[in-house]
Amino acid sequence: MELLLIALFITGYLAITLEHTLKIDKLIPALAMMALLWAIVAVTQLPVFEVDTALKELKPTHLDEILLHHLGKTAEILIFLLGAMTIVEIIDYFNGFSTIKSFIKTKKLKSLLWIFSLLAFILSAIIDNLTATIVLITILQKVIKQRNQRIWFAGLIIIAANAGGAWSPIGDVTTTMLWIGKKVTTVQLISHLLLPSLVCLVVPVVIASYLPAFRGELETLDEKEENTHKHSGTMLYLGLSAIVFVPIFKTLTHLPPYVGMMLSLAIVATCAEIFSNAKINITSIDEEHNEHANHSPVHSSLSKIELPSILFFLGILMAVAALESLGYLFSFAASLNETIPNTDVVIALLGVGSAVIDNVPLVAASMGMFSEPTDHPLWHLIAFSAGTGGSMLIIGSAAGVVAMGMEKIDFFWYLKKIAGLALIGFVAGFVTFVLLRDFIFV
Repeated sequence: MELLLIALFITGYLAITLEHTLKIDKLIPALAMMALLWAIVAVTQLPVFEVDTALKELKPTHLDEILLHHLGKTAEILIFLLGAMTIVEIIDYFNGFSTIKSFIKTKKLKSLLWIFSLLAFILSAIIDNLTATIVLITILQKVIKQRNQRIWFAGLIIIAANAGGAWSPIGDVTTTMLWIGKKVTTVQLISHLLLPSLVCLVVPVVIASYLPAFRGELETLDEKEENTHKHSGTMLYLGLSAIVFVPIFKTLTHLPPYVGMMLSLAIVATCAEIFSNAKINITSIDEEHNEHANHSPVHSSLSKIELPSILFFLGILMAVAALESLGYLFSFAASLNETIPNTDVVIALLGVGSAVIDNVPLVAASMGMFSEPTDHPLWHLIAFSAGTGGSMLIIGSAAGVVAMGMEKIDFFWYLKKIAGLALIGFVAGFVTFVLLRDFIFV
């Protein structure tokens, strides 16, 4: 029976990885895998366990209890993501992200590289790396007209966005999972990962700034004023501040992060409703917005949320939870530690693996494999490796996949031109973390 369950998980995993080849949305195998795994456990009445993190051992429990436990933990993540996505869509409803373009005045390609890279690093830590990539590539398309130039910038934006998402509890789905799962805390995560993530960004950008693609100046800089809502800037700063407030709220109240996110959403939504009552035409750039000109901005924003992503997370997290409840992940971790005693090597391999395999199930599995206490360096290193390792292939991260779609970037072009820079950044950041851990955070 164990072989059947593992074979089912591997088959579902392969279907997720080969999503583009099979032309089947990855949420379908994820949901099917989750349902079938739990169904087999229920029908065959297999024993289920919960991990006692204090004693580092498995304790028998009942199926209903463990299922409800994992569903509750998964729901915390999903509700948190729904709130964050809605706030971002409300900002976009008011075309708030166009405000960022006002920071770009230079025509020097090297300066533009640093501006976009730093913006990606900072924005991804607040609105997550996927959204930051979409926003900045949209702006990039307005600033740089030549696609051959633009794809080089897009490649470095992917590296910067993934590096920025790794050190923030709200910057990447995997880091958010570790944070909500009480594996890391906000202050410790930032203090341990900010410098390694910055190194992971700076080293590739410094090398890239000497490449021919970033020499010289733009022929023209598009300075055309966009028709935006008069409150676009206000909604941008309000929305970003509301998301940043969530970790502060958790620190002050010790409540789960989704509670703070719901409060932030309520505040942003209230302001959005007040501003929309002004009956001002939102923007002529996105015609979809005009369809909702007389409707609630909150309802409009909710209709644009990536629900397939939410369902995918539900499926994959609950599927991994099934293997964890059966004790398979705990046993696998024990055998892995015997085979490779150095956990740094294991986590480095996890980072490399995240370039090929979706990092969400990788991190979910690692949370079931290891039982170290909150803020153990192992969890910080997992957050860094899973977050930044995906930059090594364009299909290795959500930021890479969306950039690939927006700019039609060829897989092999990225492998030849950008992957080496991403690998150098990953290794530099990894070494920086290990040195800080061993000589400063001891």
